[in-house]
Amino acid sequence: MHNSRRNFLTKAAIAAALSPLATLPAFGQQYEASVEKFEKRSAPSDLKITDIKCGYVKGSLFVKIYTNQDIWGCGEGVDAVPGTYHLVKNFGARIKGQSPLNVHRLFEFIRKSGFFQGAQSGMYVAVLSAIESALWDLAGKALNVPVYQLLGGKFRDKIRVYCDTALYQRTLPQPKDFAEAALKSKNMGFNAIKFDLDQANDPKKYDRFNWTASPGELQRMHDQIAAAREAVGPETDILVDMHGRYDAVTGKAVAKLLEPLNLMWLEEPIPAENAEAYKLITDFTSTPIAAGENHYLAYGFRPLLEIGAVDIVMPDLQKAGGLGEGQRIANLANLYYTPFAPHMVASFLGAMASCHVCASVPNFLILEWQSYFHTDPMFKEIVKYDGEWVNNSFITVSEKPGVGVEINEEAMKKYAVPGIPFFE
Repeated sequence: MHNSRRNFLTKAAIAAALSPLATLPAFGQQYEASVEKFEKRSAPSDLKITDIKCGYVKGSLFVKIYTNQDIWGCGEGVDAVPGTYHLVKNFGARIKGQSPLNVHRLFEFIRKSGFFQGAQSGMYVAVLSAIESALWDLAGKALNVPVYQLLGGKFRDKIRVYCDTALYQRTLPQPKDFAEAALKSKNMGFNAIKFDLDQANDPKKYDRFNWTASPGELQRMHDQIAAAREAVGPETDILVDMHGRYDAVTGKAVAKLLEPLNLMWLEEPIPAENAEAYKLITDFTSTPIAAGENHYLAYGFRPLLEIGAVDIVMPDLQKAGGLGEGQRIANLANLYYTPFAPHMVASFLGAMASCHVCASVPNFLILEWQSYFHTDPMFKEIVKYDGEWVNNSFITVSEKPGVGVEINEEAMKKYAVPGIPFFE
């Protein structure tokens, strides 16, 4: 192509010289000079992974994948990532020298090569999620398109989010605290708000190891959410999380007790492992039941969907398998007409990565947004993004190549977990 362009420009210059305009600079001369100065990367087929490094900040693993063309990709993993530094380096060694554009191939290679190493869930999949997300970011940058385009395009430009108020039960909040927190979130522009109901130190609890709630606990739960509903009115969605810390008896009781308060959903009233127990609760109540934060890969969601155990699936894309797997989970749920509402406890890098998936599927409902983005300066410092984060309960999907958010390694250093190598 270079030689063809040079021949074309040379012939054009000769023709121009023979014309009445010969006194003007030769046609194409300046254009060719500018093209020669332009920095050109090699073909995508020549792009190779040269290294993978990572850093840990609070509860997150941040991965950076480097290439031979000075293009890199960033990804994030959460929850099941402590102590996984050597697992990151192990995965990196497996894919070094390969093309990062083959995202699905590399994902399957790492997953299937770890069949006897825990590749079904937990730390293995959480670390793989960070690497997979970084690969999408890298591929988008190499091909100069946003990640949602690589995922097949988008159904929507803006992603609706709900605000997790972080009104943690360990502080023994009263109903008035719920009302104030709900009103504060609504005044910030959020039209959907989430509260936690599980309270290990509830003075009305008979036995911390018995997961059946006492009548006093049930009354406390009802009064807290009733106060929030009264504060924000009927048009604001309220979501309730129990973090899987109760039994099926209590799950049914709480779901039934809160029916008049018209919840958007009741989240994880029981642990993740038993789909049949979830179905008992879902069949017992008109309150929508949501789960998925502690399920891994699309395989983990199959039994929930096959028997109608939940009304809404909410995988955490920073630990369930990454962005491509997140889309597969959403598409699987779509076959059962089940909404897709990802859990999200990551940084803004993870939030925007999740947004690309949410934009790319038809059955997206809502995405989690954390109040710590507004209260903890660390989260503004550790990423680079020049756009608006959230506006009136919506995030605008980035149009930049890749995910659209970069990590700030210098700023991250002061928050790095001690004793673990930091991007080395």
